[in-house]
Amino acid sequence: MDVYTFVAHRWLAKDEGDKELVVELVPDGESDLEENTYEVHVLTGTVWGAGTDANVFLSIYGVERGDTGERQLKRSNNLNKFEKGQVDVFSIKAIDLGELKKLRIRHDNSGASPSWFLERVEIIDLKESTTYYFPCQRWLAVEEDDGQIARELVPVDEAFVKKDSENDGQSPATLGLEQKAKSTTYTVKVKTGDKKNAGTDANVFIILYGSKDDTGIVSLKASKINKNKFERGKVDEFTVESVDIGDLKKIKIGHDNKGNSTGWFLEWVEIDAPSLGQCLKFPCGRWLDKSEDDGAVERIIFPAELQTVEYTPFVPYEITVYTSDIFGAGTDADVFIVLYGSDGICTQQKSLCLNKREQRMYFERNSVNQFIVELEDVGDIIEKIRIGHKGGGLNSGWHLDRVTIRRLLPNGKGSETVTFPCERWLAKSEDDGETVRELVPSDIFTEKLMKDGTLKQIEEEVEDPLEVHTYKISVFTGDIYGAGTDANVFLNIYGDLGDMGERKLSKSETNFNKFERGQEDTFTIQAVDLGILYKIKIRHDNSMFSPDWFLEKVEILDETTEESFVFLCERWLSKKKEDKKIERTLYEQSYEGERNSLDASSLSVSSQDSNANLKEPKKSSLVKAAEEGSLIPYHITVTTGTEYDSSTDSRVFIIIMGPQKVQTERLWLDLPEGKDEFADGSVEKFSVWGLDVGEIKKVEVGHDGATPESCWLMEELTIVVPTKGVMYNFVCKCWLARDKGDGLTSRILNILDAECVNIGIKILYEVTVVTGDIESGGTDANIFMTVFGSNGNTEEMLLEKNGDRFERGQEDSFIMEIADIAPLRKMRIRTDGKGTRPHWFMERITLKNLTNQEVATFTYGDWLSKLKNAKGSLLCEMPAVINEEQMMEDTTYTLQVKTSDIGGAGTDANVSLILFGEYGDSGTLPLKESNKSNKFERNQMDEFSFSEMLSLGDLCKVRIWHDNKGIAPGWHLEYIDVMDSAMDKTFRFQCDRWLAKGEDDGQLIRELACANNDILELKERTAYEIVTVTSDREDADTKENIWIILEGKMGRSKEFLMENSSKKRRFERGATDTFQFSSKNVGDIAAICVGHCPKDGKKSSAKADVFWHVQEIIVTEMELCNKYFFRCNVKIPLRYKRRDYKVFECAKVTESFASKARSLVPVKYETIVVTGFEKGAGTDANVFITIYGLNGDSGRRALKHKFRNLFERGKTNRFYLETLDMGELKKVRIEHDNSGLAPGWLVERVEITNSATGVTTIFPCGKWLDENRGDGVICRDLFPRY
Repeated sequence: MDVYTFVAHRWLAKDEGDKELVVELVPDGESDLEENTYEVHVLTGTVWGAGTDANVFLSIYGVERGDTGERQLKRSNNLNKFEKGQVDVFSIKAIDLGELKKLRIRHDNSGASPSWFLERVEIIDLKESTTYYFPCQRWLAVEEDDGQIARELVPVDEAFVKKDSENDGQSPATLGLEQKAKSTTYTVKVKTGDKKNAGTDANVFIILYGSKDDTGIVSLKASKINKNKFERGKVDEFTVESVDIGDLKKIKIGHDNKGNSTGWFLEWVEIDAPSLGQCLKFPCGRWLDKSEDDGAVERIIFPAELQTVEYTPFVPYEITVYTSDIFGAGTDADVFIVLYGSDGICTQQKSLCLNKREQRMYFERNSVNQFIVELEDVGDIIEKIRIGHKGGGLNSGWHLDRVTIRRLLPNGKGSETVTFPCERWLAKSEDDGETVRELVPSDIFTEKLMKDGTLKQIEEEVEDPLEVHTYKISVFTGDIYGAGTDANVFLNIYGDLGDMGERKLSKSETNFNKFERGQEDTFTIQAVDLGILYKIKIRHDNSMFSPDWFLEKVEILDETTEESFVFLCERWLSKKKEDKKIERTLYEQSYEGERNSLDASSLSVSSQDSNANLKEPKKSSLVKAAEEGSLIPYHITVTTGTEYDSSTDSRVFIIIMGPQKVQTERLWLDLPEGKDEFADGSVEKFSVWGLDVGEIKKVEVGHDGATPESCWLMEELTIVVPTKGVMYNFVCKCWLARDKGDGLTSRILNILDAECVNIGIKILYEVTVVTGDIESGGTDANIFMTVFGSNGNTEEMLLEKNGDRFERGQEDSFIMEIADIAPLRKMRIRTDGKGTRPHWFMERITLKNLTNQEVATFTYGDWLSKLKNAKGSLLCEMPAVINEEQMMEDTTYTLQVKTSDIGGAGTDANVSLILFGEYGDSGTLPLKESNKSNKFERNQMDEFSFSEMLSLGDLCKVRIWHDNKGIAPGWHLEYIDVMDSAMDKTFRFQCDRWLAKGEDDGQLIRELACANNDILELKERTAYEIVTVTSDREDADTKENIWIILEGKMGRSKEFLMENSSKKRRFERGATDTFQFSSKNVGDIAAICVGHCPKDGKKSSAKADVFWHVQEIIVTEMELCNKYFFRCNVKIPLRYKRRDYKVFECAKVTESFASKARSLVPVKYETIVVTGFEKGAGTDANVFITIYGLNGDSGRRALKHKFRNLFERGKTNRFYLETLDMGELKKVRIEHDNSGLAPGWLVERVEITNSATGVTTIFPCGKWLDENRGDGVICRDLFPRY
């Protein structure tokens, strides 16, 4: 055991010995440490009021040997210490610190005038005879500068200080910049909770703890925002400076419990360090109060990792502003500055004064004011600066002489000063009336510290500075009713060299009253060369009586280069019209770069949007990622519980995990603008892009709330993965809260606990919509798209307007999920003809399949408009053109409709029909213009002709209905004949039934099968084609044989042996091999058994390590040509015994048209709708249902019964719908029209029974269809539960 003895043997007394109260001791005996004496020279500044009466304290820090501790500077060589312009010398005895690295100096803010302007501190190490210079040149004062009364200073080279003392001229060359570069400035924001008595009058302090050091106690005295600090619900901002404390690890914050109301509820502390590029959030959410919580008045808080924001670090600039020496040159206005580097990189706009008091002090006539500010790094060259003021105040006019900007060289060994001459007014009443100027550099002054300790000074002129250009701006107001505006209009122009900052368009050169209907207003603006202009931002401030403005276009002429740029708008800037926006971003007509207002590089963007322009080879990162298949969309729906305190305003995230630690990054579910919390009972929907993790195994959900109060009750979570065709539904009902449940704010959900529903695979397509470059070609109507392929069609999908899509001359690209129906055949586009600009000139649309890169083009080149289209049509159909081949023929359909010869067979109602064929449907065809004047009379044949149609190929069914209007609407239809002129073929659809409310089954709608497709008698035997795809990887191939057995709904096939021979090698790496076998018909194939056996059939040949790696097997039944796909992707071992095989289930079926048409027989579907039992569950609205099956859908059917009150609380209602057999049911859409007194409806479930097969499919719902509850939808898609 070691014993250390410290011998003092001296006084610690104010009036004895050396009168010191602090002493440092070393242990007796051998010690490397020696005592040293430091002579401290404190230089007080010469500015007015620089001296202080407060008590001053000093700590000196060594590089390796600790510090002196805090010592009060008591005995000076002057009787009255720290007076203006005075040098006070003190002596401090301490154990030798070695080389000094920093000092901390503070005062206690006591005395009559405590504010102190410290010039610098010099410390002479008497043992080493070296002098350290610590420049400060700042206030230590609550009401000056940043309000701090403690400073940390670092030493600088003697050469800089000597240069400084020699400099007695105009320029106040200082070393504040060097100090700023070596220290870290923290902006500390403190949020007081919004609770009763949350505010405090006590003195609050904070200590920042880093990995290397701490800041010591810092008093939070001067809030930049509020005069009365730490009041309820308010945020206060403070500045704390320190020298290299390392990474911030924790903080201690507390108060001295003095004053009237001392208790304080602290919500959070946010600490931003621009020079480190880091902003940390320290959540607290607790009382600092002797009588609340645990009674503590100080707390240690750690940062919330999830709330940390990182960005590019800022760098310090020393900005010196010279105001001219002419009458009225000074200003009290708020002066701001923006710095520009090359390539248009710029800083944010920064005000030079922190408050009104500084505005009054600075920028006086013939004054020189210096500011050290931290801004974004604009690179090595400052191309230009923008300086201006916001006006206001009595004397805002300002005559600026010049601005100099100094910044340190990269290695810190010197600095570079750039001068920007101005010598002009920034005043509304002087010169050209501009209050903003753009300045270019004239010369650069560089100082470098040489190895011998001297300063080398170089002055050089700037070569080829940017020129100032004059821009003539013509603003065209539209010639429509109410187009003019009285509001103030502001414009910013962007070029490839930067922007000119927002300028007000005040004096029109052409009109006294500007921005009137049909008028052109011209303005002249001077700005530093912006290069090639590509976009403008234009807005108004919505002031005065009629601010709404219809802007046609803006033309800008660069008078210096005589280049002209056109920016089309043709839109309203109005809070009442269109999308209610009063700011627009317009792109130059011929611009082909990225146009998105959203940043497509942030891949968890909440909208699936990357509005990039495709002419540009630079694709949006989202499209690239989707093409590679690395990123896929996930649609997430989150339901918040309804218990007390369920809601949260924290940020919610989700992480989706696959096998073997593959997982997405943290995907943030950020609420849309206008929503600030996950409210009680709310349903929020998000679309995010994340890594494709393969088969989902687990999901982590959580939020970033770290205070005890940030609790959240997650009721339900739904994840839809469109590219996999699955939906997972978790009924969670769990708290994510620090102080509820198990205290976790995130939890992992196992996919096995979710209900998994197949919803059909979607393929990602890049959709590019081209709007014509024709006057008023753009629209704000809703646009709907339906795509038809050989394997079915999509539902009608809305193309999102997303702010600025579908405008004149634009190409808009975005990603959409489209059902797997390729090859594509045609597209139907419909607009609803609503909005302030309902007309749309659609040029073309292209769809690019991001999986196989196949591009289909659909060209129209006409208006969709009731007025501007020759037929007044809002709908068009376009054939797909793939590889220059049109996928559908043009045809004329002639329809002959025969009304039966029985009493009352004719109808006066309006009849419509839809044709269904190989390539989709015809859309609704109203049977209006017959060859007979009175149509649909008894025993009459009516003929209708539809030209310019796309041939649907072989027809399979017709859906025909009438609207039950007129005196005698009941109709008995005998048959319909449809002639296709392109195919020269007639299709007969036999009906022989009533479409009447009071006859037959009371239906007004019938589906008729095509009589041409007489039911093919399935033969007992058929042929099967089997295609095998061997994987393209090493050792995938085999020289042996493969056998296969098909398992179908009608039985099992015999074993087919697929033989390998030396003459004809099969199953080679990456090869596709085809075999044909005849067999009995096994019906729909559900699975296959595949084995791998030796060629010679000998047991000894079955080696253990021989495999065949099969990628995929495709089986085609040759009579109906139905294809069955089996995705294998496994190794099959070589085995002698037939018992050893692999089983694969069918992954996908492509049913041929002939097969589908064969199964179209009329079927009655019994539809049962069960209404929930909660209060108010029933509805008075009109209810509709659409049933979707493998063979098509039922169309939208109304669910009605005469004189019955349907859909009442807790009741079950039964309906019968007759359609042609839809095959296996895939989903049901149930909706209502929101009419009646109480339209809100809680649907428990829908059950549908196919009366022909007796199969019942149950579609659970358990959700409201109510605009005022949950997610507010009145239409739901329900998927079957088996």
